Amino acid sequence: MLLLPFLSAAVLLRQVRWPELVVLFAIVCAFAIKDPLIVLARQRLVWKQPHAETQAAKQWTAIELLLLAVCGIALLLTEAWRFFALLFLGAVAFTVFAVMINVRNRQRSEWFQVASTVALSATSIAACLSVKGSISGWCWLLWLLSALQATAGIFVVHARLDARIAARKGGAADTGSRRAALLCLAALVLAAVCFAYWGRYWITAALVLVAACYAWELRRQQDAASLQMPLKRVGQQALAVSSCYAVLVVIGLW
Repeated sequence: MLLLPFLSAAVLLRQVRWPELVVLFAIVCAFAIKDPLIVLARQRLVWKQPHAETQAAKQWTAIELLLLAVCGIALLLTEAWRFFALLFLGAVAFTVFAVMINVRNRQRSEWFQVASTVALSATSIAACLSVKGSISGWCWLLWLLSALQATAGIFVVHARLDARIAARKGGAADTGSRRAALLCLAALVLAAVCFAYWGRYWITAALVLVAACYAWELRRQQDAASLQMPLKRVGQQALAVSSCYAVLVVIGLW
C-alpha cells in the first residue's frame, strides 16, 4: 500500500530527480516513526510504570524527526513547496490520528485500515510532485485505482479472519466484512466496465484480474481446509495479486 503506488508513479514519470529520492526517504521515515510514537503515547497515557522500550522509542523518535526535518527543508526548497507543505500537514495529522487509534487498540478496525489505505496510496502524489512540481491527471487516477484495490483487499482479508474465528469456535461467521468485500467487488467490476467503455483495456484487465482473484478468495473461505492456510501464505498471495495489478495499471496509464 505504501511503496507500490510510489513505484508505479516513479515508472510513469519516466525520469528521476533528486527530490524523488528525498521523498522516498521521507515516506519511509514517516511510516517508521509511528511505532516509537505509539510507545511514547502509551507510556504517557496508559502505562503507570516506566517500560524498558520507552527509552529506545525516545531515541528513535528523535533520530527520525531529525531526518524528516532535513527532508522537509530540502523539499521546501523546491518549486512545489506549497504542495509539499500541505502533504506534510496531512501526514502529521494522520500520524497523530493513527497513534491515538493504536493507543485505544482500535488499529484492527476495517474503516481505520481503509483510511490508512487512502493515505498510504497518496505516496503516488508525492512522487509526481517531486518530479513534475504538479499533479498530473494520471496521478489522481493511479491514486484512486490503488486505493480501490487495497480497500477491497482489506475487507477480503477481514472476511477470512472472521471465517477462521467462526470455524474455531464452531459458530456462524460475522458477515459484515464479507458483505463489504462483495460491495468492493461490485465496484471493481463497475470500474472495469467503465474503463472498457473508455477504451482503457489494460486497466480493465487489471480490475478484472483483481476482482476475479478476490472472488476466488471469498469462495475458498467457505472451505474449512482452506481456512487452515497460514496467514503468511495468504499475505504472499495478496502481495502477488497487488503487484500484478500495479504492473497492468502502469501499462494502462503509460
